[in-house]
Amino acid sequence: MQNLWLSLKQEIAKTLDVSIDEIEEPERYGDFAYPCFSLSKRLKKDPKELAKELAKKLKVKHIEKIEAMRSYINFYVDWKEFGQELLKIIDEKYGGFTIKDKKALIEHTSINPNASPHVGRARNAIIGDSLVRLIKFLGYETEVHYLVNDVGKQIATLVYGAMSEDIKKLKFEDLLEIYIKTSKKVEENPEDEKKVFEILLKFEKGHKETMDLFKRIVSLCVKGQADILSELGINYDYFDYESDYIINKKTDEVLEKLEKTDKIFTDENGRKVLDLKGFDIPMESPAFVLLRSDGTSLYNLKDIAYTIDKIKRAKDLNIVILGEDHKLYFKQLSAALKILGYEPPKVTHYSFVLLPTGKMSTRKGELVLLRDFIKEVYEKALKEIEKRYPKLSKDEKEKRAKKVAVGAVRYSVVKVSPEKNVIFVWDEVLKFDGNTGPYLQYTYARANSILKKAKIKHFDSKYLKDEKEKEILKLLSRYPQILEKVLKELKPHYVANYLYELSDAFNRFYQTLPVLNSEENLKNARLKLVDAVKTVLETGLKLLGIPILEKM
Repeated sequence: MQNLWLSLKQEIAKTLDVSIDEIEEPERYGDFAYPCFSLSKRLKKDPKELAKELAKKLKVKHIEKIEAMRSYINFYVDWKEFGQELLKIIDEKYGGFTIKDKKALIEHTSINPNASPHVGRARNAIIGDSLVRLIKFLGYETEVHYLVNDVGKQIATLVYGAMSEDIKKLKFEDLLEIYIKTSKKVEENPEDEKKVFEILLKFEKGHKETMDLFKRIVSLCVKGQADILSELGINYDYFDYESDYIINKKTDEVLEKLEKTDKIFTDENGRKVLDLKGFDIPMESPAFVLLRSDGTSLYNLKDIAYTIDKIKRAKDLNIVILGEDHKLYFKQLSAALKILGYEPPKVTHYSFVLLPTGKMSTRKGELVLLRDFIKEVYEKALKEIEKRYPKLSKDEKEKRAKKVAVGAVRYSVVKVSPEKNVIFVWDEVLKFDGNTGPYLQYTYARANSILKKAKIKHFDSKYLKDEKEKEILKLLSRYPQILEKVLKELKPHYVANYLYELSDAFNRFYQTLPVLNSEENLKNARLKLVDAVKTVLETGLKLLGIPILEKM
């Protein structure tokens, strides 16, 4: 769809014969501004005098006023004309479907299959799913992958613990307690740790009974985790298994190719290591361990093979979501891929979800389970809806509460920039006003309620003269750029922050300016403005996976 705001910015840059990057969008003194310093050097003129000179003679379509302020030229949009064009093009596709015939692949979540996930693990999934929704909206044919780390010390620890239980009676809910108890046991007793590695070796050597046990425990875990995440609207196209890269021998192929580069050596512990000297790796001796001394492959080697497979499936856009504690690891992986001639995926690193006491840990049992978190938010939402709408049926109350709960959980995570910590505080997450998911849902419902009371007839945006109306028009015009920014930086919090800003502007407008009781021409213009806000809120909320509420 057409990006009118960007087109206008480009037109200003073209008129000035400067780069679009030099055109600013100030908070005050105009909608666009150009600092004349670089141009004045090129033309050998005083920047203040140049600003005055250009402000007098410049003419740009959809700009009603151009003025000089010191060394800046400020441009003011003609919202009568520009607003009319803008409101005409805003529909459910506005800002999207700009990309054609391109394929994207995104891998996210990848929780170890050893227990019920905690809230901290959900951040990967929520960021990843929000990016998936955006990429699809922009027009990419998209695959969503979940890597199941079904072979490694953590899952082997769980299997070791489960061997003392009645395997046939095990339920998903039992696994967390088994894992925490066994982890502590292994940590305190070297003999137990040795047995864990023996189990892992038997698995890698293809011992059928051991492989069947792993498969049963992993399947139980993955289904349980997927069911919980689906409650938040998060789904996957493919579950890829780490163990497949042992069985299909692709790790052997990768190792063989790496050995031909003369960058493989055996260290003093008998391990096969990839030398990464010459790459920007913040290590004293940059290296990447691929095989243990007993010949079993480490995750590193399997991940190289797996990433190559992903790259082959989608060469236009390949994305992976990783925790900030994987920054060094991803640099090592990227270096290994470059040695083999592959361009690494784009990555978004996210920081932790913290308890007031610090980082969550499944192994230590210091966590808030995602399922408990969702349940708590749902119960809180149900109480609030029962208080506000006592006459609703029980079924309708529960439906609304579920949507509000999903909105609250997802928004509380996605509104924070990925590189910043999310501080887990119940009172903040469960608020029904302010910068929360329910507040955005409420704003949408309010706009929808207004539109149900009247039909939009012919409208003319020239009647939208109030600054609150112009603020909304400006925000609406910037929506496509917000989506482009998310794609460029892989940070969906920009959409969340934008929707909050738009909701706030709309509610200030609604509280001070009448819509339905306005003079006919003004009423139609304002109804069209409300409709545009509702449309953008709807598409934006869907991008964040936040359910729409027609009524609140």
